[in-house]
Amino acid sequence: MNFNDYQQKARKTAQYPAIGHPVVYPTLGLTNEAGEFAGKIKKVFRDKEGEINAETKSALKAELGDVLWYLAQVATELGLTLDEIAEYNLDKLYSRLERGKIHGDGDNR
Repeated sequence: MNFNDYQQKARKTAQYPAIGHPVVYPTLGLTNEAGEFAGKIKKVFRDKEGEINAETKSALKAELGDVLWYLAQVATELGLTLDEIAEYNLDKLYSRLERGKIHGDGDNR
């Protein structure tokens, strides 16, 4: 499956309230799901000595799916496709790599 196919199919399941601007709800959902993913990773290191077993991997996969769903909705609300976002991101990263700027911080490097 490619990103745009996923985005179009995921959109059919999007039923959420418009809170002010339509991008607000899925943005809050995205940050919530990313936090849930991070919480599961934290518990791997707190409770499981950093071991990611099959059960944990399955739970992480589910959370990443939720992150992807909300990301797709945010992109759609902004009139962007996941394919164009992915392509833009790779172009940016490869430019940094070619210029020796892959390390460091800041958006404009």
